[in-house]
Amino acid sequence: MNMRQCLDSVDRAVELLHIPGAGEKMTNATPRAKPLDISKMKALYRTVLLIRRAEERIRDLCVEGAVPGFIHLSIGQEAVAAGVMSALDPGDTVTSTHRGHGHAIAKGVPLEGLFAELLARDEGICRGRGGSMHLADLSRGLLGANGIVAAGLPIAVGSALAHRSLGRTLLAAAFFGDGALAEGLVHESFNLAMLWRLPVLFVCENNGWGEFSPSAGQLAFALGDLAKAYRLPHRLVDGNDVAEVAAATAKAVASVRRRDGPYLLECSTTRMRGHYEGDPQRYRNPVDIAESAARDCVAIAAAKLRDMGVSAAAMAKIEHEVDSAIAAAVAAARAGRAPSFDAAAADAYAARIG
Repeated sequence: MNMRQCLDSVDRAVELLHIPGAGEKMTNATPRAKPLDISKMKALYRTVLLIRRAEERIRDLCVEGAVPGFIHLSIGQEAVAAGVMSALDPGDTVTSTHRGHGHAIAKGVPLEGLFAELLARDEGICRGRGGSMHLADLSRGLLGANGIVAAGLPIAVGSALAHRSLGRTLLAAAFFGDGALAEGLVHESFNLAMLWRLPVLFVCENNGWGEFSPSAGQLAFALGDLAKAYRLPHRLVDGNDVAEVAAATAKAVASVRRRDGPYLLECSTTRMRGHYEGDPQRYRNPVDIAESAARDCVAIAAAKLRDMGVSAAAMAKIEHEVDSAIAAAVAAARAGRAPSFDAAAADAYAARIG
């Protein structure tokens, strides 16, 4: 296959995904970040709260036995997903992690399809086949959560190469945790993205833990030092402050869209639950668990709104809307159909030819 045929194949794949905004051409214009106002802060708070309440509901469903398999909750890390996604365009592509519910919600995946997928219903975004660790919605640019640590980075690099080859203004964002930093895929992805100056936004959700061990006891380097080795622009932000994450992401995205190459955003955040739901966290200092509650990103966002003069009634209205949306999505998921066994192999095998 020659290069023209290869690009034609990629173009066809993009058409099949129906990613909105994929027809835009590259420009040198740099979007100017808008100052944070009350309406923007309300939207950020709503997304943070929506992820939190959804995760809490998923936790309850898991305890009930309605969700098959393991789940990994992003409680405490919601501000990263909400802040980063607020600066992306609808057609930008995203790769997620095993802790990906929040990324999916912030990217605009419908709650009904999300909960149906988690409850293994045919109405789910992957028809009940993906489950918690393999959420994907190509129509919204969500290329998938991933149960393999760091596996989303090279997928995002490939997506960025497709965007660049086809002359799009779009970028690819790759979420990963600090527990992934010892994986070779991280280094390979950083290196290739920088060599080819690809439009990739790398987002590290640094919660200080790699599964059951402190990251400080596993890594001999800081992420900023690693970024210097690859000459990769890097910025460390407070990942518990959704407004700070949104502002930093807007600047990073502007840099990437200018064709300045990839950018690494490191968000220092907090994992308020265990590695997986049901993890007793015996390895964790109780003081650390208690202190994490004091850095709750939902409380921080709510405080910002109050400081901006938003009334208690207005905030209660947002909470009511969020709770109602989740309740409706769960009810619809419960009423959904079980996947058909006859369709189990659909999209896995091609029809026999000849």
